[in-house]
Amino acid sequence: MVKVKDIAKAIEDFAPLSLKESWDNPGLQVGDPEMDVTAVLLCLDVTEDIMLEARKRDCNMIVSHHPLIFGGLKRLTGATPVERIAAEAVRCNIAIYSAHTNLDSASEGVSYEMANMLGMKECRALEPKTPGDDVHGLGVVGVVSPTPKLEFLRKVKETFSVKDLRYSSQTPGIVVRKVALCGGSGGSLLKSAIASEADVYICGDLKYHDFTTYGSDILLADIGHFESELCSRKILSRAIRSAYPDSVCYFSECERNPIRLLTE
Repeated sequence: MVKVKDIAKAIEDFAPLSLKESWDNPGLQVGDPEMDVTAVLLCLDVTEDIMLEARKRDCNMIVSHHPLIFGGLKRLTGATPVERIAAEAVRCNIAIYSAHTNLDSASEGVSYEMANMLGMKECRALEPKTPGDDVHGLGVVGVVSPTPKLEFLRKVKETFSVKDLRYSSQTPGIVVRKVALCGGSGGSLLKSAIASEADVYICGDLKYHDFTTYGSDILLADIGHFESELCSRKILSRAIRSAYPDSVCYFSECERNPIRLLTE
């Protein structure tokens, strides 16, 4: 039977831990590497609801994009959600593994998946991990068929199931030909997007002053952190099933965007 360490290796063969950012903490978070895996539950964030779902669906391994544990745990008293989840995982023999910025920087990682969803061509890394490597790195830049601004934004909104898409109102009525994007918090890549001469930059977390400072230079589209990275589950499933076709992998059915909008 496939073990926890086998699932971890399948993911790391696709997204090596060497690609992670220095501040990140991907990899096996909780569990025994030698434990047999009955089924894997795939999610963006490990929450208490996800833990309950794993138990109900007889999944003894959870694979997430965002790590459960970013810093070291100093105690395990159940005082915080992270402590309760970690304790529950140990108690119920559920392994927890995450692939975060290593999955972001992998070839065909999160940003590449977003680019594929938009039909982008001639894609390369927006910020290469190492000089001369146009494949591995954060973000992606590529081209699309010439599309008027609002038509392109509507396509983005539909593609990523965005309820309320924020975009820069002061950007001229351009035709979009070149696109830069990054899943999740991509504000730090904004200047690279402009330097790439992209017409639009899409990501999941832009600040107010990003819009006021750069909105005249490039069309900005904030689709939401959750919406931009939900595709990570598909990537992780492919990596696991490519190595172990008989593995049982489920997408979480209870996962919800932690941010809600009050519209009335």
